[in-house]
Amino acid sequence: MVDKIECCECCEHHTELIERVRKSGVSKERLYDLAELFKVFGDTTRIRILFALFKNEMCVCDIAELLSMTHSAISHQLRVLKQAKLVKCRKDGKTVFYSLDDSHIETIIGQGLNHVSE
Repeated sequence: MVDKIECCECCEHHTELIERVRKSGVSKERLYDLAELFKVFGDTTRIRILFALFKNEMCVCDIAELLSMTHSAISHQLRVLKQAKLVKCRKDGKTVFYSLDDSHIETIIGQGLNHVSE
């Protein structure tokens, strides 16, 4: 059964409230960027990769083994995560290690986990 959405029974605008929100708001461009960031979080594989990188930096081979996926599939997802500035990499000889780009990513995922656990 789908919950019914509650709606106003009138058509009255609260002009002062609207203006206060407009003035304290964020630009449409910034909100677009935020929506794009959240799209990156909308993929289970990418979330699993980020969660794995909470613990330690890892190479593509290790992530592929951990998630039982191909190197190609993991590389594709890491490319998306890197473009979104969620992961960074460093090369050590022939091995490329990936890690979280900064502590914000762990905070975002942690807050999401707290929310879905409520």
